[in-house]
Amino acid sequence: MSIEGMIKRKEVSLGIEFGSTRIKAVAVTPDGKVAATGSHSWENRLNNGIWTYTLEDIHNGLQHAYSDLIKNMRLKYGFIPKAYASIGISAMMHGYMAFDSEDRLLVPFRTWRNTMTAEAADELTELFGYPIAQRWSIAHLYNAVLNKEPHLDKLAYINTLAGYVHYLLTGRRVLGVGDASGMFPIDTDKCDYNSDMIDKFDRAAKAHGFIKPLGGLLPQVLCAGDFAGRLTDEGAKLLDPSGNLKSGIPFCPPEGDAGTGMTATNSVRQRTGNVSAGTSVFAMVVLEKPLSDVHKTIDLVTTPSGDLTAMVHCNNCTSELNAWAELFKEFADRIGAEIDRQRLYEELFGIALAGDKDCGGLSACCYLSGEHITGFDEGKPLFIRTPDSSFTLANFMRTQLYSSLATLKIGMDILLKEEKISVDRITGHGGFFKTEKVGQSILASAVNTPVTVMKNAGEGGAWGIALLASYMINKGENEPLADWLDRCIFKDLESVTVTPDKEEVKGFDKFMEGYAVALNAERAVTK
Repeated sequence: MSIEGMIKRKEVSLGIEFGSTRIKAVAVTPDGKVAATGSHSWENRLNNGIWTYTLEDIHNGLQHAYSDLIKNMRLKYGFIPKAYASIGISAMMHGYMAFDSEDRLLVPFRTWRNTMTAEAADELTELFGYPIAQRWSIAHLYNAVLNKEPHLDKLAYINTLAGYVHYLLTGRRVLGVGDASGMFPIDTDKCDYNSDMIDKFDRAAKAHGFIKPLGGLLPQVLCAGDFAGRLTDEGAKLLDPSGNLKSGIPFCPPEGDAGTGMTATNSVRQRTGNVSAGTSVFAMVVLEKPLSDVHKTIDLVTTPSGDLTAMVHCNNCTSELNAWAELFKEFADRIGAEIDRQRLYEELFGIALAGDKDCGGLSACCYLSGEHITGFDEGKPLFIRTPDSSFTLANFMRTQLYSSLATLKIGMDILLKEEKISVDRITGHGGFFKTEKVGQSILASAVNTPVTVMKNAGEGGAWGIALLASYMINKGENEPLADWLDRCIFKDLESVTVTPDKEEVKGFDKFMEGYAVALNAERAVTK
């Protein structure tokens, strides 16, 4: 059956994900094949000390990504669809979007990248006996309570970015459990917010003068496969101002990028894990049992089906590496050696593997923003070398790749070495892994575990949310998400696995000794 025929019969599902630097739309067939893609580039801005995107950024980005998708569909198939089998929305998790009863945004959207909620996060971690990270929605809300921010008088509800876009398109304030687990702790037995912790929060907030019950401020929680509303007439006009798209299309629960990453890498079963690496980097490992201790640097979230998952989230990954790549491109353009970005990255990533295993004594800290795992409220990128270090391009690029994963390694060492959790496989996805075998070799060295990259590694979470939308309408009766993914999507999907090289593992560990010195320098320049 042709993809063109599936599109005409409204059998393809649409997924749209709001990433840090790109909004991507992906249409997939029931067996997960990509029918078409579209994208829109955007970037957060630092506004009065707050990392944010405006509502105009969000609305325009949504439309532009979808218009690019249908433009590509027209070029590829000669027509554009008027409907889909189902739609799903995903976005960066966490953050704080606060609205009044008229759906007006009360303060600028505070994204996951902000690190101004340390006191609130620490108090809630102590109160709940459960790790609450600075970027969590509840930390932002409690921080506003502690600071007695005036917008709280008008507060009617809070949401995540995915939940907000879903609300614009369907009129329903709901969240997939994975995204909800980055707002507030989840009771995994009930697939809902932890009611005991809600009571504790309400009592603590009331002591500071905030009396609105938390339960009325949070979106409703849904699990993978649940029906989450339909595209309204207003939503159809927003998504496709041309008027071609018809309303009534069913939606799956909106999910966070962690949940879509797990789905896109078939890492929703216990003892599986994945690493998503791009502007930020995070690792997800689905647990067999709760951790033995509370680790402030380890989040506990869930899969889209509600299974407990350990999450190591780092705010900084490839932004500094990308900045250096752009510098090299500028130089190449200046001397008339123009090079497209794909080849640029292939060359720079490829030469990194020729560098010394320990980077030849070079070190770097890639922090553009704060980093909670290592205790930074702000960041300033650093590159450090000693007079006797081996300063070559190969070592420089290996240093940038190591630095991109160094903070992640600190968190993963807690899980693998301290908690001694078992992981059968780790799958990598995101831009860091697009150059064949390079990124996954570096990750394998960092975590001393085999790393698999699938053929569609660059599609990432947009493909994942499209799969969740497809699962909702194509699953068998009572069929778990993990079984459906095995049966329908990943059975014959091509993949490449790289096992860790012992010398590279030792080299990464040696690099981490110098990285500790780099962090001391980072503390000095960010005071």
